[in-house]
Amino acid sequence: VYNEEDNIMLLYKRLKNVVDNLKKNYEIIFIDDGSTDDGFKVLEKLHQRDKKIKVIKFRRNFGQTAAIDAGFKEANGDIIVVMDSDLQNDPSDIPRFIHALNQGYHVISGWRYDRKDAIGKKIVSLISNSFRRFLTGEQIHDSGCSLKAYKKECIKNLDLYGEMHRYIPSLLSWKGFKVGEIKVQHFQRKFGKTKYGPLRVFKGLLDLLVLKFWMEYSARPI
Repeated sequence: VYNEEDNIMLLYKRLKNVVDNLKKNYEIIFIDDGSTDDGFKVLEKLHQRDKKIKVIKFRRNFGQTAAIDAGFKEANGDIIVVMDSDLQNDPSDIPRFIHALNQGYHVISGWRYDRKDAIGKKIVSLISNSFRRFLTGEQIHDSGCSLKAYKKECIKNLDLYGEMHRYIPSLLSWKGFKVGEIKVQHFQRKFGKTKYGPLRVFKGLLDLLVLKFWMEYSARPI
């Protein structure tokens, strides 16, 4: 969650409806990534109302990778589902992710097959995904989709940095885990502003090169 004050309550209601219907034990962890709006006050009220909610607040904005890493470390469940708070992904897709994990997959990544974003973002994403598939050999279509599900065993001892969150499936695939993808619904953003920009793309490409080098040479003598 980063400056998504107007989205938090809507997300909570949609998410709560889905996870309650799963009839399983669950927790919801919100990571406030140094928001400067009143979103944290909304999260505090939700936590007081619903004890299944945990809230972690960063002192400043550290980025999506750091937030996901904090969530991984805090989560107690055997299955961990990650998503943004911008309401562009649909919580109703979550049961399909869990079903796929129960069929033998270790990681399921969302694929925004009918993506509702500006054409410029879609072109940059297409190029970035093609470059990633070329370098890593991992073949999912949309590594930038935030909606993903993991078995807890996969992300133990996983060190994340920079813009590495989008390359977690590539790294886990290289480690031998079974990675799949599911087409998901995608909506236009109604509230708040996108945090997507050219600098973030550039940093992501640099991290991809580091990941490629690490995958190629980490098991070889200097």
